Parts: sequence; C-alpha cells; structure tokens
Amino acid sequence: MSHTIFESRYAIGPRETKSLDTKGLRENFLIETVFEQDKIHLTYTHYDRYIAGGAMPVAGRLQLETIDELLKEPYFLSRREIGIINVGGDGTVEVDGTKYEIAHKEALYIGKGAKEVYFSSNDSANPAKYYLNSTPAHQSFPTKRVTKNEANKIELGSLETANHRTINQMLLNTVIQTCQLQMGMTELMPGSVWNTMPAHTHDRRMEVYFYFDVPQEQSVSHFMGPIDETRHIWMQNEQAVISPPWSIHAGAGTSNYTFIWGMAGENLDYNDMDKCPITELK
Repeated sequence: MSHTIFESRYAIGPRETKSLDTKGLRENFLIETVFEQDKIHLTYTHYDRYIAGGAMPVAGRLQLETIDELLKEPYFLSRREIGIINVGGDGTVEVDGTKYEIAHKEALYIGKGAKEVYFSSNDSANPAKYYLNSTPAHQSFPTKRVTKNEANKIELGSLETANHRTINQMLLNTVIQTCQLQMGMTELMPGSVWNTMPAHTHDRRMEVYFYFDVPQEQSVSHFMGPIDETRHIWMQNEQAVISPPWSIHAGAGTSNYTFIWGMAGENLDYNDMDKCPITELK
C-alpha cells in the first residue's frame, strides 16, 4: 500500500476567484494537511506545476515515490527538482545511497535526475517533519544541504510597525544553484505579526506559503487576491496556502510565527516584484 496521498488542483484566475465563498476559497488555495504520521502528503497545483507537501516518518523511512497519475515518469525527480526544509526533529534524507543529516530548520536541495530518495527520523518520539516543494526542471544541479548559518540573512521591518522579521534565504541562487525553485524561511520577532509588508505581486512567479511555529490556540490570517480586492484565509499551525501570480501574499497572526516561502516561474530574481503601497490595499 502506498504511503503517498496526493491531490491535483487546476489554476483559476482573479475573475473566477471573485465569485468564491469562504469554502470555495479554501478548497482552491488552502492546503490543510501537510503532515501525517508515516505519510507523504502532496498537492499538485497547475500554477507553474508546483508541488507542495510534507513527509513525516515515524515507524520507519518513507520513500519519495513517483505518482503515475500526475508525472508519468519512472522517478519523482526524473524531470523535477525538490527543496526540503525540516521543521521537526532531526532526521536523515538519503539520496541515491548518500545520507544527509538534516536538523531542525535546515534545508536540502536535490536536483533533477535523483532516483531514490528516503526520509527518516533520528528519534520516533520527536520525528522529523520534512516540508517539500518541487518544480519542473530542465537542468540538473548537485544535491546540497544548507544550514541556517549558511543562509543569506536579511533583517526587515520594526517592532513599531509590527513586522520585525529575519528572512533566511536558503535555497536561492545567491546561496546554491537551482533550476527555478527558490525557498527560504522568515522568522517574526516577538511582538511582530505582519509578514511581507508592504505587500506585492510578481506576475512572473507563483508562490506557496507554509506557516508553522504558530503557538497553540493562535492563528494566522493570510491575505490574497488582487491589490484592489483582497480576500483572507484563516490558517492554523503547519498549513500551507497557494499564491497565484496575480495575487498578493501577506499575513498577520494573533502571535508571532515562522513561515516558509517557496516560488517558481519565469526568473530567479528575488527582487522582481511589483510593490503595493499599504494605503492602496482594498
């Protein structure tokens, strides 16, 4: 029996999104279950054919299996690359026989062509939780582990505007070589709740946000939609949300939290964005 659970979602535009109620908005964009014990959950979105999900090995190791209904390839990474950030206990990722120790908040990039990938936890009582992002790739780059210390760090915002945060650029072309995937992790300081303010869009790339480190009984409200007609989705700890190229992506929590951003599309220019003045949001 396969341990992989997956779903496929078609892309829709701002006109279609405008007609959605709360349930419809959540069904199209929210990824409610990312981690489940001894399972790999994957959501395939037709926005840039991005895959987001999670692997949580407890009883034993989990293999990254191909999905014939979606990929029609002998291996998951036959024509794809993948980025992994561990948000749980320490673990090991084995790639074609080579083992990589991945601690909490460390990342691993695996390039196109890898055949066998296994996820395991060092301690079943404190299992690893591997958050996964994967995109199509036309070129292969070496597998590489990236620690938080090796990330490119950018400090932005202030406590006065409730958005003091540190951006850890981890799987980015200024740190390692990738084909089109980019990933990083933003940590909000105590007392700060807003991420990605001022908000922006980038019509050349789509993005996925994964929220975690959300304290018990607290939540995050994620904002999306065109600049002049925004919508919101209430999210809980360890959930993800798909952000189309035409949509802003920002959030405010009832406490500080951490989120992982991943994106893909036309280019690798992190600063290629169309910023929206805060006073023009509607």
